[in-house]
Amino acid sequence: MFGLKICKDLSTEYFRTNINGMSQIISLETPANFSFKYTVKSHGWSDLPPFELDEENRWLNYVFTDKNSGSAISARISDGGGKLYIEIPDTEFNQDKLLGDVGHILRLDDDLDDFYGAIEKTNGLAWVAKANAGRLLRSATVFEDLVKTLCTTNCSWSLTKKMTTNLVEKLGTPTADGKRAFPTPQALAEVSVDFFRNEIRAGYRSPYFAELAESAASGKLDPESWLRSDLPTAELKKEIKAVKGVGDYAAENLLKLLGRYDGLVLDSWLRAQFYKKHNGEKVCADKKIEKHYRKFRSWRGLAMWCDMTENWFDEKQ
Repeated sequence: MFGLKICKDLSTEYFRTNINGMSQIISLETPANFSFKYTVKSHGWSDLPPFELDEENRWLNYVFTDKNSGSAISARISDGGGKLYIEIPDTEFNQDKLLGDVGHILRLDDDLDDFYGAIEKTNGLAWVAKANAGRLLRSATVFEDLVKTLCTTNCSWSLTKKMTTNLVEKLGTPTADGKRAFPTPQALAEVSVDFFRNEIRAGYRSPYFAELAESAASGKLDPESWLRSDLPTAELKKEIKAVKGVGDYAAENLLKLLGRYDGLVLDSWLRAQFYKKHNGEKVCADKKIEKHYRKFRSWRGLAMWCDMTENWFDEKQ
């Protein structure tokens, strides 16, 4: 049915469909301890465009942007048991870049062996290693994750989703099939503070978005460099907090998406879940929460997140 070309150096297989030449499928090998289900549902990003999650049919769609060409491409990703199948339109694309981006958003290169070792004998957390959970879905760029994180501050999830949807629909690069990518820094830098306030409904964040976009578009700020930073977490957090609008919560949330789990990222929801699960539904000081997860050291933020989201999954693999 398919013409097959093996790309051994990338551990991928490349297919072209014979259905009117409309789409093509790439397969990408996954680590042995990878769970597609637990990664795509690890937190709310899969509910925000340009992500689209179909739980019934078990696929995740995301719109990727090619910086060189400026074009956007929609990719549908599904789990094939040891492989991912990535369906895209039958058009020219940078295969290496696409595969790298897929690996990035699904955290295929994350080494969680130390984390699993730290929790395997802990009551209530041993399930995480057994289920191959712990990878936190992220966007294709740190810039997108930073903007989305700012959209979560001091507001309801419904407002977060509305702001993100507005950003994508009004400023994102369109694909051939009518979807849109998350807007680039350059696209955001071209609009005014009033546009963010009136069209995006960003409220007090509006000047923050405008300043962030200008800094990133001009090269004065390079959020992608935080992925490669050798700075200790405390110093990197300070650098991230230099971005206007980013406080402790936003910085620690972004650090988790950079693979740094030192902080607990305590907010009202996490505190409430802890009170319910570990403190008889009684309010307690943050110091008690910090003490509870202290033994996990540099993994404590991820340990708490997995602990508090256990009931998101009705059955564990």
